[in-house]
Amino acid sequence: MTRTPLADVACSIARASDLFGDAWTALIMRDVLVGVNRFDDLAHDLGISRKVLAARLARLVEEGVLERRRYQERPPREDYRATEKGRELYPVLLALMNWGDRWYGGRTGPPAVIHHLDCGRDTTAVTACAHCGTALTVANTVQLPGPGGRTGHGTRVLGPLLESRASGPGARPAAAGAE
Repeated sequence: MTRTPLADVACSIARASDLFGDAWTALIMRDVLVGVNRFDDLAHDLGISRKVLAARLARLVEEGVLERRRYQERPPREDYRATEKGRELYPVLLALMNWGDRWYGGRTGPPAVIHHLDCGRDTTAVTACAHCGTALTVANTVQLPGPGGRTGHGTRVLGPLLESRASGPGARPAAAGAE
């Protein structure tokens, strides 16, 4: 079955999902970000076919999420390292891990914990307001149209909904969006 490309949808979630539309890509990034960087190690750890792994790695390199680095000349061997773009996926994966731990962790608890080196404590991901630090929830946020928003494929209902909120209750003041 062919997937519908989402790269042209005026939605950052759709565009990101276009790259991360399957579990293998997220698991590859999980492994690379925690230090599993070599092709054979990734294939062994994930139990993924070499063909699928090669295709996913090639796409991640093409998208600038990973880069290849030569670690051996004879025979030539390369490993994979996260670029800045790839490292910025870490909080996204932590949030997904936190959700998975809560809803699918089972009786034995989470399969891994995140240990914060700065304070020496185990922790979980928290999505908070960049201005006041309050946790962001569905109940205390509203999505409004952004400068790149448009109605079209993937936003035929969402686009007008967000636009209707631009001048309704909860809309931001005219000068507030310019930061």
